[in-house]
Amino acid sequence: MTEIQKGYSAKKSQQRQLFLLHFAGGSKYSYEFLKSKFPQDIAFLPLELPGRGGRMGEALLKDKTEAVQDYLHQIQQLRNSAPYVIYGHSMGATLSLELVKELESLQDAPEGLIVSGNPGPDSLKDGEEPKPKRYLMDDVAFKKELLKLGGIPSEVLENKELYQLFSPIMRADFEIVEKEEPNFKVVQIPTPIYALMGTEENNAHKIDNWKRFTLAGLTAKTLGGNHFFIHDYPKQLAQIIMDGFDQWK
Repeated sequence: MTEIQKGYSAKKSQQRQLFLLHFAGGSKYSYEFLKSKFPQDIAFLPLELPGRGGRMGEALLKDKTEAVQDYLHQIQQLRNSAPYVIYGHSMGATLSLELVKELESLQDAPEGLIVSGNPGPDSLKDGEEPKPKRYLMDDVAFKKELLKLGGIPSEVLENKELYQLFSPIMRADFEIVEKEEPNFKVVQIPTPIYALMGTEENNAHKIDNWKRFTLAGLTAKTLGGNHFFIHDYPKQLAQIIMDGFDQWK
């Protein structure tokens, strides 16, 4: 290895790391709109579950524990000795909580956890009926739910071939997050959480629910928009993530 290569390798190993967990139906390409907003000293590392993107040839996962372990393995393969932050949107936020718990047990906790588009795990109130499980819906009801969620091009739902390619991914991802509801595990982490939600999301008023899951404090904020509000605030979202490195020490 030349001196130049050694210097580059050392610099790369010192990069602070940002690991990003995609939403249901997403992939490692889902956060391309954010990539250019970060300085070069932060390694931008979007992860993805099997069955999509660069892992299209692998079998889809339908179990939360398996999904968390898959993400854990990816992070372990990529980790350097520098501080890092985890960010997850929607399904990514759900999985990030147990993922951070696993990382803390390995004495490698992140500086902070940023979650968006998700009010956190919630238990049913007395007399409240459980929500219909989307992964079990017929195609007509399923398409209505996807339209309501937003962020999915109508041509994907209207084109038979595209829908047949996309729907198994969405169903598998929904099964990961819905199968154990409402009997979820209450996980508390000694890592600070920053939660974001769109003002038009049905559960935006429940954002403070994330307090139940951190022992280090919650910062919560709502921004105008629907479930995919993050696409309207790339600079602001990137700044919040970078603050996770600088302020949560």
